[in-house]
Amino acid sequence: MDFSLSAEQEKLKKTAREFLEKECPESFVREMEEDDGGYSPEVWRKVAGLGWLGLAYPKKYGGQGGSFLDLAILYEEMGRAMFPGPHLSTLLCGQTILSAGSEAQRTNFLRRIARGDLIMALALTEADSAWDGRSWDAEGVEMRATRRGDDYILDGSKLFVHDAHIADYLLCVTRTSARGKPEAGITLFLVDAKSPGITCNLLKTTAGDKQCEVIFDRVRVPARNIVGTLNGGWMPLARVIQRGAVLLCAEMVGAGQRLLELTVNYANTRIQFDMPIGINQYIQDHCVNLLSYLEGARWVTYQAAWKISSGQPGNFEVAVAKAWTSDGYEMVCWYAHQVHAGVGYTTDEGVLPLYSRRGRSQALYLGDSDYHLEKVAEQIEKWPAPDKPIGKPLGLWKLEAEEQVPVWKPWRERWDAIEKRKAERERRKSRTKK
Repeated sequence: MDFSLSAEQEKLKKTAREFLEKECPESFVREMEEDDGGYSPEVWRKVAGLGWLGLAYPKKYGGQGGSFLDLAILYEEMGRAMFPGPHLSTLLCGQTILSAGSEAQRTNFLRRIARGDLIMALALTEADSAWDGRSWDAEGVEMRATRRGDDYILDGSKLFVHDAHIADYLLCVTRTSARGKPEAGITLFLVDAKSPGITCNLLKTTAGDKQCEVIFDRVRVPARNIVGTLNGGWMPLARVIQRGAVLLCAEMVGAGQRLLELTVNYANTRIQFDMPIGINQYIQDHCVNLLSYLEGARWVTYQAAWKISSGQPGNFEVAVAKAWTSDGYEMVCWYAHQVHAGVGYTTDEGVLPLYSRRGRSQALYLGDSDYHLEKVAEQIEKWPAPDKPIGKPLGLWKLEAEEQVPVWKPWRERWDAIEKRKAERERRKSRTKK
């Protein structure tokens, strides 16, 4: 496992840092938070021009042919700048089409995504499963799709759908069969967001991000719009959800790095009683703890990204990364707020609330820490039990007392000294009795 960046990745990181510092300052983030659209079409076109929208797609579909690790590097910089926009929403749908879609769907949709001409949103979570931990599992999907001739009729609602109000297409996750395991009855549909019967209501959120309630009232979708196979949509979607969870971790790592820089700088420059507050050990402890949580999140995130990028099974690593980073980033924000004290809570002037509020959305989206800790436990249960020793037990404690002499010289010298003192005490006792 090698976490060093290649020359191309270093260039990507540098280019992203420079572009986002110029195009995505704090004032722009605040403006997009207040804007109902939540993104700038002008900046979106510039992002498309840089190749970010097609970074992880093959070149034959208009992409850059980059790896998943390239995406993680990009998302770290996007998290650092709090870049607003439907990048992740569109990516989740595009990656699903790439994994399970037909050749016609890939050619049509991925090329338009890479050019910046198509925005998509993943319609997965539902109200009935949002409160009991089933939101990101197949059993939480209850919205039905019923066959009517060559079409399917979609009835139901989806909740907390990111960027649905600006999406051109929705990737809707439905239940087409109630038989067998929950995973066996899931079908994915590409749905035109302007189809008759679709109502999209923008929700007010703590983070200021754009999440919606989407209501489907007898929406007719052609059977050719199925992504993958009938009743076989969950497996490719689950893999993409894992990828999205790692990218959310990368965003939190980037945001955490920026908070570390802001916090250390504030500790060095905030003067109280004629000296910087960073001279106090309590402030130093906060900075060190912030760094420890950040570095832990960074290592588990890039381990998971490396596993996915190299094509290895990464269920355990992804679950560890999302569980740890979700809680770790919360602690990063907490320590940053503690060092900044009251000024860290000023919402109009201080930047810290922007990071901490977005962190709550990132921690909850695609599975919170409790959800992924359950996944960690499931993976550990699959580990093989340790081999039991075969034959007669051997070792130090089966030797005769006079043979139980430590081998390592310092231990043996101490053991000899103890034995010498014990022998001397026994001699004194024997002389006293006489």
